[in-house]
Amino acid sequence: MTETAELGRSARKRQAILDAARALFLRNGYAGTSMDDVAARAAVSKQTVYKHFVDKERLFTAIITGDIAETEGLTQSLVDALPQTQDLERDLREFARRHVVDVMQPHLVRMRRILIGEADRFPELAAAWYARGPERAHATFAGWFTRLAERGLLHVPDPLIAAEHFNWLILSIPLNRAMFSDVEEPAERLEYYADEAVRVFLAAYAITGDRA
Repeated sequence: MTETAELGRSARKRQAILDAARALFLRNGYAGTSMDDVAARAAVSKQTVYKHFVDKERLFTAIITGDIAETEGLTQSLVDALPQTQDLERDLREFARRHVVDVMQPHLVRMRRILIGEADRFPELAAAWYARGPERAHATFAGWFTRLAERGLLHVPDPLIAAEHFNWLILSIPLNRAMFSDVEEPAERLEYYADEAVRVFLAAYAITGDRA
């Protein structure tokens, strides 16, 4: 077998392990899932699982960070373009609608519940999720708002606080509900939350005639 073929085979096994582990964590929780279970579901040996992931915590971390990276990629073009926007309300609304739908994907919501339940036992894991998720998003939004303030479009004395306001105006209602219920919000309702979040955010931070 060539080196390229071997690398491809290894990558397929790694993905099979991740897919199997995600399904088991979502079904059984963190404590209820073993590396033996993962190996059996992925149809690989236990040694292969440990070759790719040293322990269950690192496997779970890989799933969490991979899911976050996937959602980041879905909105990357909007993220890159927003500081140069020519229609701030429109582009914030477009981003907010995409952001709430991405974050509210059922498997991500369920994984968030599991991680919250394990936060006391695995604080490093919870900290890693927070750093890769909300903390990184807030830093990105703060960068946007600084640039937009320099262009005279926003008044943001504290860009990081403005970033947290923006994020939680979008997410707080549906995400808090989802922590206690498996009922999915309809797409039009998520869009409504996003649009209202942008309206309230701009009412607080947009440059108006009185503030100019």
